[in-house]
Amino acid sequence: MTTSSKKSASEKIASFVVNFDPAVISPACRHIAARAVYDTLVCALAGVNEPASVLCLKYAQNHTAPRMATAWATGDCLSIEMAALVNGTTGHALDFDDVSSPLRGHPTVAIIPALLALGESIGAQGRSVIDAYVVGFEVTLRLARAMVDDHYARGWHSTASVASFGATAACAYLLKLTHAQTVNALGITVSQVAGTRQNFGTMSKPLQAGQANAIALRAVSLAELGFDASVQAMDGKQGYTALYADALDIHAQLDDLGCVPLEIERSGIEIKKYPLCYATHRTIDGLLDILSEYSITLNDIERVDIQTNFRATVPLIYSQPKTGLEGKFSMQYAVTAALLDGVVLLSSFDDAAVQRPIVQSFLSRVHVTEGTPPMFPRWANISIQLRDGRVIQKRVERLRGSTEYPLSDAALVEKGRDCCAYGGGHVSATDLADSCFALDQLPVSGLIAVLTEQCRVSL
Repeated sequence: MTTSSKKSASEKIASFVVNFDPAVISPACRHIAARAVYDTLVCALAGVNEPASVLCLKYAQNHTAPRMATAWATGDCLSIEMAALVNGTTGHALDFDDVSSPLRGHPTVAIIPALLALGESIGAQGRSVIDAYVVGFEVTLRLARAMVDDHYARGWHSTASVASFGATAACAYLLKLTHAQTVNALGITVSQVAGTRQNFGTMSKPLQAGQANAIALRAVSLAELGFDASVQAMDGKQGYTALYADALDIHAQLDDLGCVPLEIERSGIEIKKYPLCYATHRTIDGLLDILSEYSITLNDIERVDIQTNFRATVPLIYSQPKTGLEGKFSMQYAVTAALLDGVVLLSSFDDAAVQRPIVQSFLSRVHVTEGTPPMFPRWANISIQLRDGRVIQKRVERLRGSTEYPLSDAALVEKGRDCCAYGGGHVSATDLADSCFALDQLPVSGLIAVLTEQCRVSL
């Protein structure tokens, strides 16, 4: 190993992983993590019938390995790598799973599928999975703080291109890899990591989340067997940061790995209230508030102007969406659906809902701009020009579901009920919540049993 003053990024992360003391995780943070597990599971149950989920499962059913794990929404027994790929893809198929503003992406769906697959295969306790998740979240958010803004703006999908390292760190912790093995696992992850925002609005977007999990499991499995990688794979002259982040110095953030408050408390986890890109949510909150105050319909509106904070609209790449998946990344559709229907639900993203003639004809009336830097704090300004000359304006800063304005446990379970019903299975959202919220006291197998006890055997 290099001297402490010249440790590589991989060595610093590995030192954090092997020396992490879970005693620093407060009960409140454990509950935040348990909520994140639940949110990810119910989003997967809701997304089971999406084309990306169906095709990914068919792909995985052709692969087997000695270690086996469960596809959450169907009960299929797969190799751990394939289970993680399927569960990650399914969990992100509806874009309804939790987010992190500093990551500009979805942390839990890139970590928990790998951890639960690995935990199930080795007979782990739920408490160990929570510990490992906090480790992975810490690594993910520290890396994100160091590099994600320009990285994401250039087109990388940070859920895959950054959180894969968190997933790798989490799995290394759960497997109790040595320091050297963890360094190698991180380097092996560098050899695989990718993910592009160009795939937003297609089945490949959730696949990238699934792939983050599969990458991590492949990396730790190879490292456990003795497969090696460059110690400087992350920060060397031809390493990850040189290629993906203009050689930004990530060491200051890595030096603070594990410092209290941990990122699970400092950044928290933001639970989505609406099943589309998070960049639209402040606008939707504001529009629904306006509809509760004013008796207006789409026919009353001449024009809608939305201005957001700097770079908020970067992922919103469709101004004239034609499919439900494209609609999830369209501010124009988010505005139109909210004003037309008065709600934004899972069913809002059926292809037929997006293709309604009244929707397609109104999209061009929605105009979207961004403010100037900085990117934080986040906000959205709404201006609705009515045909009778009136103008309704609203500014939204606080966001329902954010860490500052979180959904209650009861509201989260209600979201779970909607997800379970939408997916067509028979899992009890309440029983699943009880198991997730008590995961500290359960084996992983106990949680999997609740998922599979009543779920369908096949799609």
